[in-house]
Amino acid sequence: MFRLTSRVLKALPLTLALAALSILAASCGSSSPAQVRFVHAIQDASPLDVNIYGTNDAKGTQISTDIAFLGVQPNQPGHTTVPSGSDSVQGFLTGSTTQVFSDSLGLGSGAQYTLVATGFSQTGAVKGSNVVLLSIPDNNAAPPAGDVSFRVINASPSGPGGTGVAVDVYILLNPSGGPIGKPAISGLAYTQGSGYVSLAFNPNNATNPPGFTVYVTASGTTTPVVISEPINPASAGAVRTLVLTDVQGGNPPRMNSTFVELSDLN
Repeated sequence: MFRLTSRVLKALPLTLALAALSILAASCGSSSPAQVRFVHAIQDASPLDVNIYGTNDAKGTQISTDIAFLGVQPNQPGHTTVPSGSDSVQGFLTGSTTQVFSDSLGLGSGAQYTLVATGFSQTGAVKGSNVVLLSIPDNNAAPPAGDVSFRVINASPSGPGGTGVAVDVYILLNPSGGPIGKPAISGLAYTQGSGYVSLAFNPNNATNPPGFTVYVTASGTTTPVVISEPINPASAGAVRTLVLTDVQGGNPPRMNSTFVELSDLN
């Protein structure tokens, strides 16, 4: 009896080790990949190839190929599946090994993100040192019944009227004569993404003209209006992301007078 107990005790550490490995393997296997979409908003950069590398992932995943300024990949609506966890993102001039930017980020298991590369690639002591990679979590849950939802990502390093100026965003039912009342989104600074704002759907068969007009101004003032652009989701239940950017090659740099519209849902 003593010998049998001794053998069991000697085997116990190995048994525990195997059990621990089994639990670890199960844990790793249950980790879901993340999903991303990529927006090229670097105003002084040519088309890009963009790769993302997970931990111990030497091959990587190409999330965009030959993506031009203000391009979005993959086609909307849609995301590219990538490893979750600690990832490295690298952008290269299309078809070359010339690196434009490199950054690291953490992606949650099973989560979706909008990645926006912005800033300036040709300035600073090190080329690419002023490129900023935004990683904005997506929440594509349907809005309340009869509504549509909007959010805004401020990826314009120049801002309205000067570097670092935050913006107010008005999203008004048509017809609209200009920014009035309280902004839908207030004081949105560069590199920030707003929360989702739900508004009653303005359908095509409405007495008023369909849809909304989006106005963007410097925070705290209604003049000048930098962006005045219509947006018309086709149905209730739609979710849209609007990305504010700079003008390509602007000299001096300045905010674009249009936004990039991403189709999140419907």
